[in-house]
Amino acid sequence: MTQVILKQAKIIDASSPFHNQVMDIKIENGTITQIEKEITTTSGFEVVNVPNLHVSQGWMDSSVSFGEPGYEDRETIENGLKVAAKSGFTAVMLQPNSNPTIDNQAQVRFVLDRAKNQATTLYPIGALTKGSEGTDLAELYDMKNAGAIAFGDYKKALQNANLQKIALQYVQDFDGLIITFCQDSTLKGIGIANEGVISTKLGMKGIPALAEELQVARNLFLLEYTGGKLHIPTISTQGSIKLIKAAKAKGLHITCSVAVHNLVLNEEVLMGFDSRYKVLPPLRDEATRKALIDAVLDGTIDCITSDHNPLDIELKKLEFDLAKDGTIGLESAFGALSTVLPLEVIINKLTASKLIFKINNPTIAIGNKADISLFTTEDNWTFGKENILSKSKNSAFLAQKMKGKAIGIYNNGQLIINN
Repeated sequence: MTQVILKQAKIIDASSPFHNQVMDIKIENGTITQIEKEITTTSGFEVVNVPNLHVSQGWMDSSVSFGEPGYEDRETIENGLKVAAKSGFTAVMLQPNSNPTIDNQAQVRFVLDRAKNQATTLYPIGALTKGSEGTDLAELYDMKNAGAIAFGDYKKALQNANLQKIALQYVQDFDGLIITFCQDSTLKGIGIANEGVISTKLGMKGIPALAEELQVARNLFLLEYTGGKLHIPTISTQGSIKLIKAAKAKGLHITCSVAVHNLVLNEEVLMGFDSRYKVLPPLRDEATRKALIDAVLDGTIDCITSDHNPLDIELKKLEFDLAKDGTIGLESAFGALSTVLPLEVIINKLTASKLIFKINNPTIAIGNKADISLFTTEDNWTFGKENILSKSKNSAFLAQKMKGKAIGIYNNGQLIINN
């Protein structure tokens, strides 16, 4: 294990007695052993002395794709976890959209085995249905026992309402959590961009906000009927915000996330027909982007995800309508968010998924495990190709202004720094 002293680090952790204080932090054998104004450098300890150093409880991304198994050309689990670590994330939740799909206990065990001994901890999401095909439920209980943290089909809405109902009822027996992407496929049709003025100008088939909102409403009705817990990922419309806010007021156990790109970018970037901006759900108009930020600030949106999805050039550098949806986002997440949200809100929303999915997130305090994200707040810079650490390069944030930088993490007894 790496023995570390973090010098003059401002602690951003509302649950810590050292919140908002600039302190030295000593970590021995993976545990915080000393927090003082000044700690004398000790032989055998690696010293991190970075101007404007900040630390917080470890961040977790609730939606990342790595490709492996099957799509290692896009990204491997090993390199993906190293990217996550250098991007400030001590934990990630892995989507099941590999080949084969993570829809049984053997596949869950495989990805967990591939993630052993990494600084960033991997939590697999098991597919909700076999092959993520939406027809039959996958082996949910067996996957839970093997280590799956939740169940969902990545970017695939379950059109069968009865199967959704049965899933919500079934997982209650073992305190499972369902993740349900919301989009009515018949309303989406062959849409590729937000339905509105921009898509009309560009001659693109539109995806109406209603396609998302109709499924959100249906799934909330089902949740009210069945009980249990439901997480709706990457919401993107004002109607979804209103529906979820109302469901929370009723006392339903509902949580939701939003993708970084939907908070930072709007549909106007599509004017150049650049397929890097083709994501699902699509980038919406400016009024909706601002409404999503307000929903983050008022707590309606529980957590923020990078929705990191590496894609190779053959899938992405195509005509806009033929290109696959998705962008990488781990490397740019913190810097992009810092341009639109206050620091403490960002930290709260990057750590909240641990609470949602019942993962311990130790406070920065003496005697606790060191599970820490390291970052700065004062850098103003532009995200470029040299900042991409992933094997795939499909970033929607190239040439975007950033504020602050993720430096790395200390977790699982390892210090990872992004040099």
